[in-house]
Amino acid sequence: MRRLPAIPSALVPAALVAAPLLLAGCQPGQPTSGEASEAASTDAQGSVMAEPEADDTIVKKSIIRAEVDAGTVEAPLLGPIQLVIPYPAKGARPDAAGTALIDGLMTRPTFLTGGPITIWGHSDSRGSDAENLAASRRRAEAARDYLESKGVAKSRITVIALGESRPIAPNRKLDGSDDLEGRTKNRRVEIKVDIPPPPAAEPQASN
Repeated sequence: MRRLPAIPSALVPAALVAAPLLLAGCQPGQPTSGEASEAASTDAQGSVMAEPEADDTIVKKSIIRAEVDAGTVEAPLLGPIQLVIPYPAKGARPDAAGTALIDGLMTRPTFLTGGPITIWGHSDSRGSDAENLAASRRRAEAARDYLESKGVAKSRITVIALGESRPIAPNRKLDGSDDLEGRTKNRRVEIKVDIPPPPAAEPQASN
């Protein structure tokens, strides 16, 4: 039997120390130093890229921010309004279409301010001047009465009869025949609502 050469006594401690390390490095399932370094690098990147956990203390805000002040919305400027109410032939009162127009007028912001109301009555040219003037007055007064029946103060309303003097369409055609469409347009009542006048300035007391 062949005998192995003897190990010098000076090298025995070093060999005993290195042997466990070599055995540990050769065990299956244990990462090498390079693999361990790569795994540590991967874990570090994962910790950087991972999304942070939700924090219940953070209050999420809506895209529509309620705290944004859109500024003060100014009310629209009011001005006088005017409405034409057609009347049927020989009619002294507004028909259903006419009263519907008056009802709509009473919902307008200018009307609701309580300003003065002027009502002009008109007629076509058929009949005498006196008859047409009386017919136009009856039409204007009928519109006034309807407003009063809806609760409008009589003190706000002024009635003016104009008869046939202010036509808005021809009463006759060029051949002398009646213009029925023109006469229909001329039988009307015009209502104008103005904004209330500004309050009078109080006189300053003299010293």
